[in-house]
Amino acid sequence: MIDALGYAAYTAKAALEPFRFQRRSPGPHDVVLELEYCGICHSDIHMLDDDWGIGMFPMVAGHEIVGRVIQLGAQVSSKFAVGDYAGVGCLVDSCRHCAYCETGEEHYCAEGFTGTMNHFERGTKNVTRGGFSDVLVIDERFALKIPGNLDKAAAAPLLCAGITTYSAM
Repeated sequence: MIDALGYAAYTAKAALEPFRFQRRSPGPHDVVLELEYCGICHSDIHMLDDDWGIGMFPMVAGHEIVGRVIQLGAQVSSKFAVGDYAGVGCLVDSCRHCAYCETGEEHYCAEGFTGTMNHFERGTKNVTRGGFSDVLVIDERFALKIPGNLDKAAAAPLLCAGITTYSAM
């Protein structure tokens, strides 16, 4: 396991406070990111305020994430190298075998996608915790390489607000 420090709401509508927790140990296809930037989206606020009645607290929000790769699983493709920057949006896993997942439409996963925060890691009772933290372990298939010449702080909001706008257009 990897020790992590985040900022969590301990109850609905509460102010964020320091929160220590553990991320899973990296698997063969995982990248470990030292998080540097995370946007805040209105969906984060809805989740933290428990407006939808599905909050699991304490909650570490954040799904517009940019971090530097600090560790690679043994079978990570050549997509990432230590020192690269990666971005993570609102999905961190899916079943990977339904018709939707096999065509890259994981957000329509027949078994349900796994969200970056406030979901259960697939096959466990471990709650997913978002990017308001210092480290993240993510399967390489759910991380995007961030080009070196792109401003990292400006890139983070593109992983939700940017893609939402682009998709609509």
